[in-house]
Amino acid sequence: GSSASHAALPSLHLKIPEGFKSKVVAPRNPKLVRREDRPKKLTPSAFAQEMSQSTEERLANTHEMHPPRILELIDMSETTHQKFSTIDVDQAMFQPYPSEIVFQNYTPSETYEISLILRNNDKIPRLVKVVEGDSLYFKVVSPVDVCSKVAPGMSSTFSVLFTPQENKDYIHRLICVTERERFEVPIRAIGARAILDFPDHLHFSLCPVKCSSQKTLLVRNIGNCEAKFQLSTHSPFSVEPPLGTLGVGESMQVTVDFLPKTAGDHSQDLLLHYHTGEDVGISMYGASADVNVRLDRNSVIVEKTYISMANQRSVSIVNRSDTLVHYQWKSLATKEEEEQQKLRFCSELQREEEDDMDQFLTECDADPTLRDRLSLLSRTFQDRRRQLKEERLSFSDNYITVEPLEGDIWANTTSEVNIIFKPQEAKIYQQTVYCDITGRESRLPLRIKGEGLGPKLQFNFDLLDMGTIFIGSKHSYEVLLSNNGLIEATFKLVPPSSGFGQCFSFSPTEGMVPPGACQAMELCFSSSTLGVFSEEFIFTVGGNPQPISLTFRGCVIGPTFHFSVSELNFGDVSFGFPHTLTCSLNNTSLVPINFGLRVPGDGSGPPSITSVSQVSDLSRTEWSSSTVPDRPIEFTLTPNSGTVRPQGLVDIQVTLCSNSVQRYSLALVVDIQGVGEDVLALPINARLEV
Repeated sequence: GSSASHAALPSLHLKIPEGFKSKVVAPRNPKLVRREDRPKKLTPSAFAQEMSQSTEERLANTHEMHPPRILELIDMSETTHQKFSTIDVDQAMFQPYPSEIVFQNYTPSETYEISLILRNNDKIPRLVKVVEGDSLYFKVVSPVDVCSKVAPGMSSTFSVLFTPQENKDYIHRLICVTERERFEVPIRAIGARAILDFPDHLHFSLCPVKCSSQKTLLVRNIGNCEAKFQLSTHSPFSVEPPLGTLGVGESMQVTVDFLPKTAGDHSQDLLLHYHTGEDVGISMYGASADVNVRLDRNSVIVEKTYISMANQRSVSIVNRSDTLVHYQWKSLATKEEEEQQKLRFCSELQREEEDDMDQFLTECDADPTLRDRLSLLSRTFQDRRRQLKEERLSFSDNYITVEPLEGDIWANTTSEVNIIFKPQEAKIYQQTVYCDITGRESRLPLRIKGEGLGPKLQFNFDLLDMGTIFIGSKHSYEVLLSNNGLIEATFKLVPPSSGFGQCFSFSPTEGMVPPGACQAMELCFSSSTLGVFSEEFIFTVGGNPQPISLTFRGCVIGPTFHFSVSELNFGDVSFGFPHTLTCSLNNTSLVPINFGLRVPGDGSGPPSITSVSQVSDLSRTEWSSSTVPDRPIEFTLTPNSGTVRPQGLVDIQVTLCSNSVQRYSLALVVDIQGVGEDVLALPINARLEV
C-alpha cells in the first residue's frame, strides 16, 4: 500500500497488488453528454455534497460521460487492414468511462484504484491501448488481453492506480491509442477543500423601490482547508465583504444588500469563487413595489410678485406607508438624464482643460519658470472632475427656491415644503421640479408658475394735443410721472431721432421714483420747422421689459400778418416826379416777425433820376450815350426790412419815381425769415403816359 512498493511496477502490464484501499467499479449504462451541456456552477449544498463524497461514491454517482478530446489522427493503413469505419472522424472509436478520472478525500501514502472502461463504438473489432506519462503518483494496469482486439460494443477495462504523498491537488492525463486516433482521458485528484455553508437560495421580502433591504448570513467553513474566496453579484444586489479568508471551522458574517431601482421581480446569482478554482452560485430573489407617497398637488401658481421681492407657497409630501422615506428635489426627470448631463459637463471640462493646457504651455515656452505650476493646474482640474462625479445634481435655480431641498418623512406623516419665488425680471416663469423619493420608482413632477412684476410707472396723460403752434414760439408743459407700485422705479428717456423730436426737451431725462411718489418733468417745445407732427417718446423702466410712452401731436404754422391797405394805387404819375404812399404791416401773431420787402419786376440799374436832377445836369455824358442803360430802380421802400414785434405794426413808405412810360402792375412782397419768400403780396398800380 505504499508509494515505494508501486514505483517498480511496469507501466502497462501491472499485476494488481493486494491490500488496495479501494477498487471502483463503474455503473451500467451511463449517459453520453456533450461537454458544453454540463452545468458550470453548483449550488452550495451540491458542492458540499460533492466534496464530501469518497472516490467510490463520486464515481457511483457519475451517470454521464462526454466524448474525449482527440489529440491526433493516425494513418489507418499503417495500423490495420480495416480502413473503413462507421464512426465519424471527429469522434473517437472508443468511448471512455469515466470521461474524467477523479480521486478525492484520500489519505496520503495510500493507494486508490479506479477502473477505466474503453468501449468499442465501431461495428468491427478494434485494438486499443493506454499509454501513461511519467508520474510518481499515477499508474495504469492493463488487462491481460490488451493485445487482442475488442469486439464491437464490448469494452476493455484498465485500472488506474493513485498513490498521493500529501493531501493536495494532482493533475495528470492518460493517452489512449486506437487504430485511427490518439485521445486523452484527464485525471484529477482533488485535495483538501474549503466548503462554506451558504444557503442555496436567498429570498428577500417585498421591499419598497429605492429602499435597502439587508440579510446577514453567518457563514462557516465546514471544509478541511482554509477558504480564500471572492463574492460577486450584480445590481440591485450587493455583497459585503467581497473578499475574505476563513480558517477551518471558523465563521464570519456576510451581508447581502438588496436595493431595487425599479418595481417588480429581481433575480441574480451570488457567485462564490474559491481560490481552488470552483465557482458556486447562490440564487437570490427579491421583489419591490412603489409605496403610497405622493404630493398633495401637481402644480403651484405663485401670486404675482414684484422683482427684488419674494413670495411663498407650500406643498405637502404625504407618506401613507409604513416606511421611513427620504426625498430630494431634482432638476431632471430621470437618473439617466442626470448621467447624460454629467457626461456633457465632463466633456466641457475636458475641452476647457485642453485649452488651458495649450495656453499654459505657450506661456511656458516664453517663461520656463512657469512649468512648476503645471501640476497645480492639473490638480485643479482633477478636483473639479471628482466634484462633478460626486455631485448629486440637486435642484438649483436663481428664481425659484425649494426649502428644504431634501429630508426624511416618517411613516404615516406629512412633510411641508416651501416654494419661494424671487423674480428678477417682469415676465412669466415656468419651471418643473422633480421629487425623488425612496419608495417610488418615478420622480414626482411639480410644475411651478409665477409672474414677476416690474415697477408700475404711469404718466398723468398718454397723449397731448398741442394744437396750432407758431414757428419759433416756445411752449412749456409739466408732465407728472407716478409710481403706483410697491418698489422703486428708475426711468430713462430714449433720445429721439426724428426732426420734430429734436425740438422737444425734457428735464430731467432720467431718475428714480420711490413707491407711491410722483416725479414732475418739464417739457419744452420750440420748432423752426413748419408742419404737422406726432411724436412718441419712449422711457425705459429698470426691471420692466415693456417701456412706457408719451405722445405729443400738433401743427407748427408760420406767423399771421397783413397790410393795412388792400393795394397801393399811385394813379397817373409824372416822369421824374417822386410820389409816396404809406401803409402799415400788422403782426397778429404771438411771435416777432423778421421781414424783408421788395418789388419784383422793378429795375436792377441805378436809382431813377428825378426831374430836378435832369434839369441841373444837362451835360451828363450818359444822356448822349448810344448804349442802352439798365432799367433804373424806380421804387424806394422805407424801411425795406425789419422786425415787427408780436401783435405790433410797422409803417412802410413806398416811393415811385418813374423814368419809363408804362403802366405799372406790380406787387410789394414780404419775405419772412425762417418761413419763406413771397409770403404776402400787396398790389401796386400806376401809370405814366406822354
